[in-house]
Amino acid sequence: MKFRIENMTCGGCAKSVTKAIASVDPKADISFDLSKRVIEFESGESEYLFTLALASEGYPAVSI
Repeated sequence: MKFRIENMTCGGCAKSVTKAIASVDPKADISFDLSKRVIEFESGESEYLFTLALASEGYPAVSI
């Protein structure tokens, strides 16, 4: 899965995003590109669950 997160701008944001992803799939290995504000990871869980978890942490995401 690949998401663009407009307001993810720093390491603190990445930590919060990691927490949100881990709440859905603790085994997800996330890669970050802060300059492009993009995360990428693999999971068998629903994309929708991740968008909800990210939004609840204050990081609305768009699937790309």
